[in-house]
Amino acid sequence: MRYPPLLTDLYELTMLAGYLEEGMAEKQAVFDLFFRKNPFEGGYAVFAGLEPALDYLEGLRFLPDELEYLQGLGIFKPRFIEFLREFRFRCRVTAPPEGTPVFANEPLLTVEGPLAEAQFVETALLNIINFQTLVATKAARITNAAAGAPVMEFGLRRAHGPDGALSCARAACVGGVRSTSNVQAGMVYGLPVRGTHAHSWVQAFPNELTSFRAYADAFPDSSVLLVDTYDTLKSGVPNAITVARELRDRGHELRGVRLDSGDLAFLSRESRRMFDEAGFPEVKIVASNELDEFVIDSIRDEGGRVDIYGVGTKLATCAGAGGGALGGVYKLVEVDGQPKLKVTSDIAKATLPGKKRILRALGTDGGMVQDVICLGDDDNPCGGDTVCDPCNPLQYTTIPADVTLHELRRVVMKNGCRTSHQEALDTMADRTALELARLPQGCLRHINPHRYKVSISGRLNDLRNRLIDQARRGG
Repeated sequence: MRYPPLLTDLYELTMLAGYLEEGMAEKQAVFDLFFRKNPFEGGYAVFAGLEPALDYLEGLRFLPDELEYLQGLGIFKPRFIEFLREFRFRCRVTAPPEGTPVFANEPLLTVEGPLAEAQFVETALLNIINFQTLVATKAARITNAAAGAPVMEFGLRRAHGPDGALSCARAACVGGVRSTSNVQAGMVYGLPVRGTHAHSWVQAFPNELTSFRAYADAFPDSSVLLVDTYDTLKSGVPNAITVARELRDRGHELRGVRLDSGDLAFLSRESRRMFDEAGFPEVKIVASNELDEFVIDSIRDEGGRVDIYGVGTKLATCAGAGGGALGGVYKLVEVDGQPKLKVTSDIAKATLPGKKRILRALGTDGGMVQDVICLGDDDNPCGGDTVCDPCNPLQYTTIPADVTLHELRRVVMKNGCRTSHQEALDTMADRTALELARLPQGCLRHINPHRYKVSISGRLNDLRNRLIDQARRGG
């Protein structure tokens, strides 16, 4: 899929034209993409969107009709239009693999290269990474709440447009929701497609039983019947059991039933009991209807017997406290080898200057202990070193002595070209499950989660403080 270069804010183009005019386009620059607060008031985020971002960067070209449009705006000089005609992305990009747990204030993506190129891609990278990371995080929270029960993505009709629906299905898979109702997403991303039927199917027939029989005749080996159009326990489930018997007599089995309203914990328990007593313990109970991680938690806490969850609106729109948008930003941290810093009245919002590395400390059991952000030319930190909170320079801690430190990120693009082949979405989803299992358990709580330690090295803290002092002195 091509991401058009005009999918950008106008100021990216005006800055690009300005850099060209000032002879600054080829200055070497470094930008970091990061967010300042974990989404959903949670304990982590799941990094996603890297492969689509690399697709965008590799394919960055201005087509003739796009250049003609820009020329017609009347604000750009002919020299700039000709510059865009040959414009390509030649930068180096560093990032963690998709499916990696990440945290506030850590550089997710770092772009190094000519200032004009590294600056121009800001808007598109934020658009791709912000949304897909947010969706993958929501999906991981929902999958965690489901405790091993499969979750299906049902959000197409409530997603933010066709592009948002496709991106949602992809990112949800990275987070652990590995099937979708979106047929286009199934084709584009190779995802399993799942679905049942609507209430309108039942209403279109003279009665519920006739509708169930017709659906079972059409799909004898894959029928999942929606049982709540009229009365779930008095008609829906009994009629589904009748059809299940008829299918079995013909050598087929009813796949499942879907509950889409009411008290899902109670209805799933009763449905399970009724199917078991009728001799159909393999019939799956599917639940849908405005589900999210909190509703799924409550269904399980109340003894619900749901086998599969279909999650739509709350996943596709990333609804919930601290959701809606990730709030990622893209900040200049170095130009021509000189570290740069954005200073605000709130030191917690001051950027971290210079090229950086992220080291993840793992304990002897393989569990995640803390992350350390250090300068690119720092010696490797080790156990016992003092590090500090990036949002509170007065709060120090030490790296435990028995941990091993691993590079969190790798170079994923050199000179505008990928350094490795694309991964399968299932591989990313497997990574998410594995890595989240390494988090301190408190980080997975949906309410009042444990705060995972992210620290900065002493040298990075000293550099930031020195640049803050210079800026305040007007230097």
